This record gives sequence, C-alpha cells and structure tokens, in this order.
Amino acid sequence: MARDVRRVPFRTAITAISRIQRHYRSRGEGPTSALVSSPHPYTRALGLVAVVVLGAWLGLLIVGSVRTPVGPMDTKMTLRPSLTGGTKINVSPLGALELDSHTAPIRLDVDVDQLDPVRSQALVEHPERLAGLQEEVGNDVAAGTTELAVRSCVAVVSGATALGLAVYRRPRRALAAGGLALALLSAAGVTAFATWNPKSVLEPRFSGLLSSAPQVVGSARSIVTEFDVYQKELARLVTNVTKLYDATSTLPSYQPDPSTLRVLQVSDIHLNPAAWHIIGSLVEQYKIDLIIDSGDTMDHGSAAENSFLDPIPDLGAPYVWVRGNHDSADTQKYLSRMKNVHVLDNGRAVTVAGIRVAGTGDPQFTPDRSLARGGDPAEEMAGVRLASAIRDQERAGTPVDIAVAHNPTAARETDGTVPLVLAGHVHHRDTEIMPFGTRLKIEGSTGGGGLRAVQNDKPEKVRASLLYLDSSTKRLQAWDEITLGGLGLTTAEVSRHLPEEAGVPGTDPSPSPSGEPSGAPSGSPTGSPSGSPSGALSNEPSSPASGSRSPDAPAGPSPDR
Repeated sequence: MARDVRRVPFRTAITAISRIQRHYRSRGEGPTSALVSSPHPYTRALGLVAVVVLGAWLGLLIVGSVRTPVGPMDTKMTLRPSLTGGTKINVSPLGALELDSHTAPIRLDVDVDQLDPVRSQALVEHPERLAGLQEEVGNDVAAGTTELAVRSCVAVVSGATALGLAVYRRPRRALAAGGLALALLSAAGVTAFATWNPKSVLEPRFSGLLSSAPQVVGSARSIVTEFDVYQKELARLVTNVTKLYDATSTLPSYQPDPSTLRVLQVSDIHLNPAAWHIIGSLVEQYKIDLIIDSGDTMDHGSAAENSFLDPIPDLGAPYVWVRGNHDSADTQKYLSRMKNVHVLDNGRAVTVAGIRVAGTGDPQFTPDRSLARGGDPAEEMAGVRLASAIRDQERAGTPVDIAVAHNPTAARETDGTVPLVLAGHVHHRDTEIMPFGTRLKIEGSTGGGGLRAVQNDKPEKVRASLLYLDSSTKRLQAWDEITLGGLGLTTAEVSRHLPEEAGVPGTDPSPSPSGEPSGAPSGSPTGSPSGSPSGALSNEPSSPASGSRSPDAPAGPSPDR
C-alpha cells in the first residue's frame, strides 16, 4: 500500500524554519543558538558607543583641524580626545606649554608652525603696532576656535556616520551614530565652557627645552601684568639694534702691516643675530686672517637654532670654533659640515692662515637638566687632555701657537704648553700671565649676553678683540679691545694694549721699524686707531689674580655655567 506524501510549499517551509529559529533565539536554546542569538542590549549599546568614539576620533584626525594666523605666527589648532582636558601649545622641537584651561574630555592642541616673515617684519618696521598686538592676538584666537568648533562638529558627525554605516550597513544605525557623536561633542563643549579657567595662563607647565623659559624670560605672571612695559621696551630694542648697526659701520678703518697676522677673538654670541653684522664689519675693515670663537654660540643647542649659524661661511675669513656649554653635539655636527669652518675638539689641531690652533669642546651641556653637571673637575680633566694633545703636537714637530677652550678653568690647565690660550664663558674680559708663562686671554660676550643681557642691572656690552701676531714667530705683539654699547647705549671704543713684560715666554713683541708694535694703524701718532678714546693706548696693567673680576665686568648675575 502506497503511503500518501503531501508536498509542503517551499515558502511555507522557510516560514516554519524562521519560526523555529525565533523560538530558539527567544529561549537561548537549540543547536543554532550560538549563531543566531541576539546580542545583549548593554553589549549593543557599548558597541554603538565604541563606533561613535572611534569614528569621531578618526574624523578629527582627518579633517578636524584648522590652520590660522595668531599675531605674527602661523598655527594649527586641533581638538583631541582627553581624560583631563586642558590646552597644549607645541613649539617643536623646543618643547610644549600646557595650561589647565578647562576640564572636559577634549583637549585643544595648538602647534606653532612658523613665524610669518611678512607680519614679523611689519612689527619691526612699525613698533607702534605693538600697542594693538594683544587685541589682534585675541581676535585671531577667537576666530580660529570658532572655525575649529564648526569643523570639528562636521568631522565627528561625518566620521561616526561613515563608520556606523560600514559596521551596521543600516542607514538608521549610521545616522544614530552621527547624532550621538554630535551630542557627545556638544556636551564636552558645554563642559569646557563651564569649567574655563582664564587664569591658567599665569601658571603654565613647561616641558622640553622650554622648561628653562621661566628663568630666561621671567615668570608668565610678570609678563601678563607688565605687558605695557614689555611693549615699550620692545620698541626701544628695535631702535637700539638699528643704532648698534650704525655704530659698527663707523668703526675706524685700519691699514694692515703685511708682516702681521690678524686674529679676531669672539665668544658667547648666544643667538644674537647682530653679532654676525659686527663680525663681518670687523673682518672687512681690519682685513682679518682668522676668526676664533670660544663657544656658546647657541642658547639651547636645539636643531631649530642651527639655521642661526648659516652666515658663518660668508663672514670673509676662516672660522675656528670650539663647543661651549650651551652648544650641543648636534650644533657641533652642523658646523663641521660648513665650508671654511674648523671645529676643534679633544685636542684636535689645525693650521689655518699659517697659525697652528688646538682646542677642545666644553665637557658639559647646561641646557640638558637631566644630566648631572661635573663642575670644575670635569673642566679640569678636559684641560688636562688638551694639554696632553698639545705636548703630542710638540713632539711631532708641529707646535701649537694658540690653544682654545670655552671655560677658563679648562684653559688654565694648558699653562706652560702653549704661548697663548683663549677662553670665554664668564661674559667679561680678563687677561693674565699664568705661572709657567702662558698668557690666558678671556673674551667677553660678542653677543652682548644674548637673552641674558636683559637680566642685568646694566646692559651688557658687546665685546671682541683683535690679536696681532708676528707672522714668523706667531707670538702676540699687541691687541685691540673693541667694545660696543649694549642695549640703550650707542658707544663704540677701540683700545690698544701691549704685552706688559718683554721677557715673559710668549709675550716678547717684535717691534716694527717705526717703534710701534707691528700692526699699528698707519697715520696714528699714538699707535691707537683713529677714533679711539683718549688714553686708549696704554700698557696693560699688571695681571689680576686668577679668577679676579675685570673692571669692565657687567653688573648683575653671572652667566649660566
């Protein structure tokens, strides 16, 4: 007997299977429960939040930033997710400035890209515009943050919606993600506005090389409360720099003696751009054969400062340089690649313009606060190594004429090994004959102390010295001390000095036929260059005791060691 088999329609079967699946899903049972079970509501909500946050963050990364001018600076403003909020101003590669400006899950990042040369030049040429600079900066910041807020809203909504559509493949879910992102951003903005702390600028946190900024420029509180004084002083600074250039251009001209080598000794420029104009003027007017720089050309030794060194190859004379305690290894590497520049370190010796020079860099790097300083013992060891290298040169038949070290403590260790040693560091002039006959000549700051000049009670003067060496013996015959007025002063002085004792090793001058030291300016009856102050030509006073302060030493704090 045949069995009656009923044919079940295909659609009916599918409907039945679907009912069975829904039954199992509702109970969480059955063999297919692991594949078709619905997620828990909390899990679904957490997933939506994750999609919203990730999408909003991606949107901010891609389009959530604006480039806007703030005064003379070009900046980039960006909103970032954060647990603590606040504002971070990045001045790469010098460091960052952090402000507790607000408490919200978003942080404002401001990246200072560069200083606009056109707007900066306008401020220099028209100092009266400084009066409105504060208002201009405030308007620029307000405009930038407004544009940033609009762009950020578009960024977070677009990012969350796009990611929601990619994950859920449902327009309704994607729109829900975009709406939730906008709601979260609005809530964060309201929180930031409600917790805004305008006084946060008075208590900033510095990081990187900017951590030394309070010591260099004073506290932020004094800058804010005395902004009107700062404006007036900045206007005076612009005027005085112009006068400084004028004073330099009127230095007396000099007709060189063919039998004399002329060495320009400079030191401690400390990022003062006026120094290059001064040095260039002296090279041209005095027909300089060699420039010797005893270091501290920089202030922090950062890579951002390296472009300051670019004028050196165009000064018109070979440039010998040793590292100071404000010059980094990166600075030294940058200089070593320059044409006509000779970097000396670890006792290295070179012959330039017929003069044999050996030198060593400072063993300490002051701006790196994470390293313990070695103090005088480290300087003494560097000097001992330099003296040993000089003795090696003597034994090899290439005696050294001039040694160079940044710190006088290191320079003193070369006593008896070389006729003349040059140093800087202390920002004032000094000269002494050491016990074994070596003359130590310490130069002041050719940059007028750089930024440190404003810390002193009186402006620090700009100093350089012109050394006259006999072309055959390479011994010092005389030297001119060149002094220019510092900020607020417009004096220019050139004074002649002679070695005070003719029998001391390394100081015996070779007189010219006229009875003057070889290299004395022609046509000057007293041996002093025309334009020198009365009494400028004088025999050098007896050498002060080691470490004593020169009469022309500037008042105020000593340089950072």
